[in-house]
Amino acid sequence: MTADEIRGAAQGTAPVPLSVLDLVTVGAGRTATDALRAGVELSRLAESRGYHRYWVAEHHSMPGVASSSPAVILAHLAAHTTRIRLGSGGVMLPNHAPLVIAEQFGTLEAMAPGRIDLGLGRAPGTDGATAAALRRTDRLHEGADDFPEQLAELTRFLDDDFPDGHPYSRIHAVPGPVQGTSPGGVQSPHRPPVWLLGSSGFSARLAATLGLPFAFAHHFSAQNTIPALDLYRESFRPSAVLHEPYALIGVSALAAEEEREARRQVMAAALNMVRLRTGRPGLVPTPEEAEAYEFSPMEREFIASWNSNVIHGTVDEVRAGLDDLQKRTGADELMITSHAHNPDLRLRSYELIADAYGLPTA
Repeated sequence: MTADEIRGAAQGTAPVPLSVLDLVTVGAGRTATDALRAGVELSRLAESRGYHRYWVAEHHSMPGVASSSPAVILAHLAAHTTRIRLGSGGVMLPNHAPLVIAEQFGTLEAMAPGRIDLGLGRAPGTDGATAAALRRTDRLHEGADDFPEQLAELTRFLDDDFPDGHPYSRIHAVPGPVQGTSPGGVQSPHRPPVWLLGSSGFSARLAATLGLPFAFAHHFSAQNTIPALDLYRESFRPSAVLHEPYALIGVSALAAEEEREARRQVMAAALNMVRLRTGRPGLVPTPEEAEAYEFSPMEREFIASWNSNVIHGTVDEVRAGLDDLQKRTGADELMITSHAHNPDLRLRSYELIADAYGLPTA
């Protein structure tokens, strides 16, 4: 693993590399199969248009999000793409045994050598009750508090370098380095780069201390973006992985031919968030349903705040918004997540953004 497997190269006139975060959203009147097929189409478009990487995020018990199993989805996407980097944005490590994640991503690396990223978060990716069901314990705070130790264990499995005398020194994640050290063994030189994800300062500081790349969730924690990135850069210690800090931010953006259509789609996505935040998760509603919905004053206040961090409108407006965000944050990469009930409009948004920056067409 080298810095070249982490750092991207800006394409066209984009100020930094552009990437894709896909939540595999399921709209009302559509199925998870529809959403996964749309993901394949989007990954192919992203690859052909010069987007650098394509990540999927672990969520649970949310009818409108079909990305509960990132490793399974990534295997599917690997079979339909050839060049674009694929990864998790992220796997919620406290939900899983580190050995299981090392095995899953070692398998993905064997399927798509040199193309896999392992992004890790410490949040549950769901509500407390669902997290308890996933982890078979109700002591959820322990999972988050133990994150640095879980990360260290996972890294040991990925590198197959537990010290002699360690209880796991004779346990190996397969596929993995042990195959290269076995008699007659030949092993790929690649292993998935580890990224830390965060929406506050905790993971920023940990990523900096370990010299790892950092991904910040600006799309739902915008008020913490600049403080977290400043903390990451100020605390960064060079490592064998990175000599300098590298930070991407997730940003919600939707471009359309007409500003009104972008606004309608964004309002539908906002209604979906209102329902999620009030314990009523469901499928992503249609724009017509959002237009007919009677928002309470408190809900309107939430939506105004939420949508203020969604860059949307015509492609010129979106490009200007992305350029401004990159300048304000100094992000090394922008990972765009687009939410629309209609998957064709979401696909079109990424195409319009690619056109605006003159990204490659093949």
